[in-house]
Amino acid sequence: MARSIFLNRELSWLAFNRRVLEEARDPAVPVLERLKFLAITASNLDEFFMVRVGGLLELVREGRDNPDPAGLRPDAQLSAISREVRRMVAEMGSCLRDIEERLRDEGLRRCGLGEMDEAQLDHLSRVFDREVFPVLSPQAVRRFREFPLLPGLTVAVAVRLGGRRPDRRDRFAVVALPRNLSRLVTVPAERGNVSVLLEDLVTALLDRLFPGETVGEHAVFRITRNADMSVQEDQAGDLLAQMREVLTERKLSACVRLQVDEAASPLMVRLLRKALGVGDRELFRVPAPLDLSLFSTLAGMPGYEALREPPWKPVVPAAFRQGQSVFETLARQDVLLVHPYESFDPVVRLVDEAADDPDVLAIKQILYRTSRESPIIAALARAAAKGKHVTALVELKARFDEARNIGWAQALEVAGVQVVYGVKNLKTHAKICIVVRREASGVRRYLHFGTGNYNESTARLYSDVSYMTCREGFGRDASRFFNAITGFSGSVPYENLAAAPLGLRARLLDLIEAERVCAERNEPARITVKVNSLSDPAMIEALIRAAKAGVKVRLNVRGVCCLKPDVKGGGIEVVSVVDRYLEHARILHFHHGGKPQVFISSADWMTRNLDKRIELLVPVEDPACRARLTAFLEGFFRDTAKARRLLSDGTWERVRPPERGKPYRAQEAWYGTVSAEVKSAARAEERLFEPQRPSRGKPRSDTR
Repeated sequence: MARSIFLNRELSWLAFNRRVLEEARDPAVPVLERLKFLAITASNLDEFFMVRVGGLLELVREGRDNPDPAGLRPDAQLSAISREVRRMVAEMGSCLRDIEERLRDEGLRRCGLGEMDEAQLDHLSRVFDREVFPVLSPQAVRRFREFPLLPGLTVAVAVRLGGRRPDRRDRFAVVALPRNLSRLVTVPAERGNVSVLLEDLVTALLDRLFPGETVGEHAVFRITRNADMSVQEDQAGDLLAQMREVLTERKLSACVRLQVDEAASPLMVRLLRKALGVGDRELFRVPAPLDLSLFSTLAGMPGYEALREPPWKPVVPAAFRQGQSVFETLARQDVLLVHPYESFDPVVRLVDEAADDPDVLAIKQILYRTSRESPIIAALARAAAKGKHVTALVELKARFDEARNIGWAQALEVAGVQVVYGVKNLKTHAKICIVVRREASGVRRYLHFGTGNYNESTARLYSDVSYMTCREGFGRDASRFFNAITGFSGSVPYENLAAAPLGLRARLLDLIEAERVCAERNEPARITVKVNSLSDPAMIEALIRAAKAGVKVRLNVRGVCCLKPDVKGGGIEVVSVVDRYLEHARILHFHHGGKPQVFISSADWMTRNLDKRIELLVPVEDPACRARLTAFLEGFFRDTAKARRLLSDGTWERVRPPERGKPYRAQEAWYGTVSAEVKSAARAEERLFEPQRPSRGKPRSDTR
């Protein structure tokens, strides 16, 4: 197929981040929510430079010049990225000014030291002397090769010591701002919340760091280092030790972005560029503050609820009412949960109850990303201590969570858990938990399949799906799958599941092809897919072939979409929803001749997921669960409040709301649905008569 059907992956990702930025710029969004979206935009850019730009720079340095599916070579991609990011940074600065102006009216003010009165300046002086000065460690710079090895994403101050005018006798130093100090320093005020930037406080009092010296000038800067590194698993060695080496390499890696305060002099910028080996394309002159992700703390501070969206408290489904174990519930019915509208607690309860249940024989679980104080990790350790056979596959190669996972893996081993550090040359990204329980009818397997991580913290922020069941066929497949990845095994036959890298791609292509064949017979044919990213060329080509044959293809893609929806007749619709929760679920619906096949998956439609990771595709067999999941999926194609539609030229436009009536907001509507379900179930329970039964214990004597 012609290259013109593809969009560039990196520019598509930047288009996604622009959609996040649009939420920050939208005056209809509550102002602290806008600040949150702005902080997310900045944090996203940090990771983009560390991983995607870092990888492209490595390709250029190594002389690898192969074009991507859209026809762009690495150097051309870097130039296009630089242009787009500069536009975005300018818009982010304008957005921050607008947000802060509105926050000032609400009593939340970030001020410069020039706006402080004498009492406030005295307070800041004491804060500096007591809390900041003891932590700071200025480092002299005599030669460029002695420039301090600053960790990535560190904000620092470069200082020229000498007269007002530069001189050859001038000396230089660097002051790194510690990551464990708040970037916003609170100042007492008669009204509201007033703060100053830590770097503003430090630069105002630089003379205290260099007594007896004259501070000629300074420049606030921030560096981003390449984090696109992986272990060489084809080499002999201990994986744990190799992962520690990767973490060390990141601290030593090249600078892929240098952000410098736009107030810095040309001399200071030249010195920083030379010291860090940065070219024009990697240099960004930006207005203060350099790191807008710092505002996530302010956006989430308690109080000021009127400046946020009304809270949506996660509901506990009626199936998991108090007084009944998770095992009793799942023995009676399959359960499908959509988080965070519905609480993640039932998933935690499954592992927690399994740890303490004397009839549970074994627990097997894959852990990709977990929370800092994970109750699931604690339950697994407790289960092992109680003599249960516990196996945990802890993926050490989960990017940016490697250090935490190394710690958890070692802690679980000490607790007696059988720990596997992933699979050689592959990342294990599947989300599965198996609880093996002895019951009167025999051994039964209780299963959890998910689209998200076993992380109760992110489960409050990311929209994901859990499917919980004890179907025997699923249990057999789950055991085969788990044994295949913890032992030595090749391709495994499954009754229901499909797994990457062996089988999942072929299964998806077969499902798409079956719809294409139906369309050629003039039978109804539809494909509806919700994923985070769509970039795999073969999957894109298959979807376009199906659409050209008459299949109605609808795609809800949160982030990267490399497919150009320019099929004649409008056979492909692509929408993206950016709202309160980060859309993370992967859901697939195929018409299948009027007998719909519906799946959840851990895998996005990217080459890395289909060929280089261990992933799962799980059919939702229960009719009620399938209908519920389909209703959730359909809502995103009805959204007229937070949805954007991808055009054939690669740009995105907002879906227009109706001229009359309230716009349809998919996330809000689904929260209303689950809330109504729980209320309806509660009313039904109130109408039930539950007889009181005699106690099985010894009758008490009447003492009256």
